[in-house]
Amino acid sequence: MHRFANPNRFMRLAGAVLPWSAGLTGLLLVAGLYLSFFVSPADYQQGETVRMMYIHVPSAWMGLLVYGVMAAASATALIWKHPLGDIIAKSAAPIGACFTFLALVTGSLWGKPMWGAWWVWDARLTSMLILFFLYLGHIALNHAFDDPVRGARAAAVLALVGVVNLPIIKFSVDWWNTLHQPSSVLRLDGPAIHPSMLAPLIVMALAFTAYFVSVLIIRIRGELLDRRLRVMQANRARQWQPEAAL
Repeated sequence: MHRFANPNRFMRLAGAVLPWSAGLTGLLLVAGLYLSFFVSPADYQQGETVRMMYIHVPSAWMGLLVYGVMAAASATALIWKHPLGDIIAKSAAPIGACFTFLALVTGSLWGKPMWGAWWVWDARLTSMLILFFLYLGHIALNHAFDDPVRGARAAAVLALVGVVNLPIIKFSVDWWNTLHQPSSVLRLDGPAIHPSMLAPLIVMALAFTAYFVSVLIIRIRGELLDRRLRVMQANRARQWQPEAAL
């Protein structure tokens, strides 16, 4: 993977991948929404409110996945000094924050009819809220310093420290007595959800993943072009200064 750390090589690869990932996003999203709202049956206990699951659960999964990507990119930037590590982490953070925020909002909307409250300080909900704050902290640190290198380094450290929250989110329902239901899909003994509901859930998760890949590529390309422009402006300014002195 070292050869893909070269920005020019990455730009060529991204140009080839983006049309496919964007097209796949559109196809999967249309199929997932159709299966979720027109084919999948209503739950015998939750009724039509169970359809919130097809947005809430993939959003929560993506919140965890994107943070893992961000932390891995931060590690490569700190340890191996990959030039794209900080850029990937910086580009992924807002996307992950949006997925996590969507998971919190849809969870609140789903929790009201199920639990009778918009919010409870449940272990799963609280740890997801902490994840959202970690994303916001990473974004803030990237813009908190005049020196972008210092900001990226501080944000990378925060990303690596925050990794400890991921297993807490995953296993919180097993470690503590919470209102949140345990995992129904990622289980050692197999999914505990009916195939008629599992299929649209998986399709929506794949659609969200393809969307993340597409938006991440767009944001990375934009960041690379912005940095290239800043370098050109700095070089032009250095060339102009001696001429002005004469």
